[in-house]
Amino acid sequence: MQLLAWSGAQATQAAQAPQVMTTGGALAGQGQDGVDVYHGIPYALPPLGAWRWRPPQPAPAWQGVRDASKFAPACMQQGVSMPGETPPEISEDCLYLNVWAPPHRTGQRLPVIVWIHGGGYANGSASMPLYHGDRLARKGVLVVTIAYRLGALGFLAHPALSAEAPHHSSGNYGLMDQIAALEWVQRNIAGFGGDPGRVTVAGQSAGAMAVSALLSSPRAKGLFQRAIAQSGGIFEPLQLAPGYLLANAERDGASYMATLGATTLEAMRKLPAERLLGGGAGAVTHPVIEPDVLPLSPYEAYAQGRNHDLPLLLGANSEEARALVDVTAVRADSFEADISASVGALPPALLAAYPHATDAQARESRLGLERDLRFGWDMWAWARLAQKGRSQVYYYSFDHRPPFPAHSVYAGWGASHYAELWYMFDHLAQAPWTWRAADRKLSAAMSGYWVHFAATGDPNGSGLPHWPAFRGTDGKVQRLSDPINTGPVPALDRLQVFDAVYSGLRGKAF
Repeated sequence: MQLLAWSGAQATQAAQAPQVMTTGGALAGQGQDGVDVYHGIPYALPPLGAWRWRPPQPAPAWQGVRDASKFAPACMQQGVSMPGETPPEISEDCLYLNVWAPPHRTGQRLPVIVWIHGGGYANGSASMPLYHGDRLARKGVLVVTIAYRLGALGFLAHPALSAEAPHHSSGNYGLMDQIAALEWVQRNIAGFGGDPGRVTVAGQSAGAMAVSALLSSPRAKGLFQRAIAQSGGIFEPLQLAPGYLLANAERDGASYMATLGATTLEAMRKLPAERLLGGGAGAVTHPVIEPDVLPLSPYEAYAQGRNHDLPLLLGANSEEARALVDVTAVRADSFEADISASVGALPPALLAAYPHATDAQARESRLGLERDLRFGWDMWAWARLAQKGRSQVYYYSFDHRPPFPAHSVYAGWGASHYAELWYMFDHLAQAPWTWRAADRKLSAAMSGYWVHFAATGDPNGSGLPHWPAFRGTDGKVQRLSDPINTGPVPALDRLQVFDAVYSGLRGKAF
């Protein structure tokens, strides 16, 4: 009986497929559990052949009604963006987006969240089930997930590419894709019932780093009105990351090109996309400070008041590194050597802030150092820099430990990198774990905070614990746990050590 009822519901949904008109043509989506869903919408011309390593161009229009019931392939990549993820289908023809929207009513103008997936700029997918916007859409917000070019296809800088470009720069094709997708949203989202004047750009990990770049990019001005950044930002001194500078990125790009045996751009554009995933591709998977898209690093843009002054919700997880670093073999006698091998030589003052006299102490310090180095300091620095503007900043620490099964790939993660995603997307039902009442309560609250912020620029709403704006260098942080409460910035004493070291590095020669 249940199977017959489900089949009947599917037939009804197919007969009542929602349609919307865009600048490219008409789309037919699907009605799913009270939400209109549109998959695989082209927002730019496929970046193939001569269009490889060029700015995205408008997608061609189509005749008739385009089927928007299936996801498009993810962009070219190796591996997956998070453990346990099913590897996506991939293609170089990948500049598509997806929309989840409450059924459209005349005059409806709902807030919009544009989600930028993580994956270290090297992998990830706009169709990953954890990012589906159905649950948030039922709370009254449109969700758009976007694909963008990754790895060498998305971030290659090279002297020859710079020479052929109008602004004499290269790299950042992935960021250009994100900007093109946001421009598509501005032109089209009203047709889905969305408000182009209430667009929130949001992302996690590399997606959050991209948010920091978009907030610093003149090219992205006016394309969104709020921003959410989860566990990622680009604020460290360039003295520690000189590869972000155009000249160095071009050098790395030339070295990568040499590993592929290609001597001209024409030859590079003729190589199969799969070949571009090899060689020295790992050296060209990050944004570039260059004159067109990102003329200043996010830190400098904020310091000079040249960022986009918008309401900001940001934070990190209290045990970020447990999902990223295996510390079972960490020993006291090799602590510093292991750190240098992993992330490069660090200033002695940073290492001294993380005691490692015993093996047990070294393991905990390795987790703390990785958390603060990769995420904690960047989010704290960002929250302080953003206060120079007029807009409010809301800062969180996700402290809750999900019930990750003991024999799963997530075992021992705790409040790790990725852990907040199940809660803010309200997707506990996607994992067959032993969820508790506290998990469901936190998921309802976090998804509510995110939706309220998208609607108003303030996460506070009826029935939610009050979330104060962050003020000063040691303001209150919303501790997302059981129960939700406010508290001090986590590990503030160690973040202050980072701050002193980084301040000393800025202004020094590279």
